[in-house]
Amino acid sequence: MKFHLPEEELVVEWKRRLVFWSGAVCVGLVAIIFAIAAEQANTQFHKLLTISHFLPLLVTPLGFAMIVFITQKYFPGSQGSGIPQTIASLDPKESKGIREQVLSLRVASGKLVLTIIGFFFGASVGREGPTVQIGAAIMHKLGGIARFPKHDLEKGLILAGAAAGVAAAFNTPLAGIVFAIEELSRSFEEHNSTTILMTVIIAGIVSLALLGNYSYFGHTSISLHFGNVWEVVVVCGILGGLLGGVFSRILIEINKGLWGHIGVWIRTKPIAFAALCGFVLALIGLASGDSIYGSGYSQAKSLIDGNTYLPESYGFFKMLATIVSYISGIPGGVMAPTLSAGAGFGANIAHFFSSVPVGATIILGMVAYFSGVTQAPITAFVIVMEMIDSHEMLLPLMATAFIAKICSRLICPTSLFHTMAINFINKTEPHEKSKPSQPET
Repeated sequence: MKFHLPEEELVVEWKRRLVFWSGAVCVGLVAIIFAIAAEQANTQFHKLLTISHFLPLLVTPLGFAMIVFITQKYFPGSQGSGIPQTIASLDPKESKGIREQVLSLRVASGKLVLTIIGFFFGASVGREGPTVQIGAAIMHKLGGIARFPKHDLEKGLILAGAAAGVAAAFNTPLAGIVFAIEELSRSFEEHNSTTILMTVIIAGIVSLALLGNYSYFGHTSISLHFGNVWEVVVVCGILGGLLGGVFSRILIEINKGLWGHIGVWIRTKPIAFAALCGFVLALIGLASGDSIYGSGYSQAKSLIDGNTYLPESYGFFKMLATIVSYISGIPGGVMAPTLSAGAGFGANIAHFFSSVPVGATIILGMVAYFSGVTQAPITAFVIVMEMIDSHEMLLPLMATAFIAKICSRLICPTSLFHTMAINFINKTEPHEKSKPSQPET
């Protein structure tokens, strides 16, 4: 016996599907526009460096101060990565009011534009985290227009939009799905699987159609055979995990708020603090030979390909530059800079393993540090595997990622993005926390 929907319900159902598919296309298109604009902004900044290596000492502080001023005045909720905000919007208990704030199209547009401006002033940030928030905002808005059921609107569509953002930004469809499961929701419901999968596929198709079948870091035939060379897996996992834990712990502690006069000054003078961070970033840029500006994509790719020279301290300087950029309060993510810093650490470790291909050690350094920062090992090895288009490295990547997570927890017991999401909720809804609980009647 077949069950047929009434004609009116069938029309509504197809209307929802069309709006949903349109949203997926929009996420893919916005991710592409974002990528092109960010690259152009980064190129323009490097043209400034050709005039004088000291220009960032003036330009970057002014730019950071301007961005933070605009962010706080017109786009509150757009600062930082965008992943903690998206996680906060998914919280069923605490996100009342937060969802409409951080997933509005106004905030999403501000996130996009201000992140691009950050690239123009040399910020060490990534666009992938912001794309997560933008993708979630697009699907959230279109879901409201199509009048999706509450459950889909509040979780499924937001998860789908965020996952599509990762997939389109990195051109890694599988990583988008895994990211939504492991990092954003920390749980998975069968009801949401089709929504997430279809959104990721459609966004990936749009990216594929317009940019071609490219891999983020190209293709590599590098592989590791089981044996003594797997010692590098353990070393990369331990060192990358510990360094990633240090990075996350620093961001979490500063995000909570420093004590004393310094903490008061940061809270009361955010624009001045942003300018100071810009100046410090420029000093790091001078010390690193101008290698730490931007997302670090080109530096990581060049290290893997072995056709560039970067200072031995690149990984450390990139890590420090990303910390300074993030705590300044400007919009921008940490995913791409984290991969780039990990590549630098991998290049350092490669000196001690002459029998192992240098490219393989660099790739393991990337996945180790990324896993240490995010404490999401499945996302880490899947995203790197897809970006380098090498399934031969799957087992070494998996082992490195899980070792790194264990070591990272020794330094930072809690996940970076989820801890910062909780802090964001607490700062956004202080009045909710201060209300006394009412006795049940």
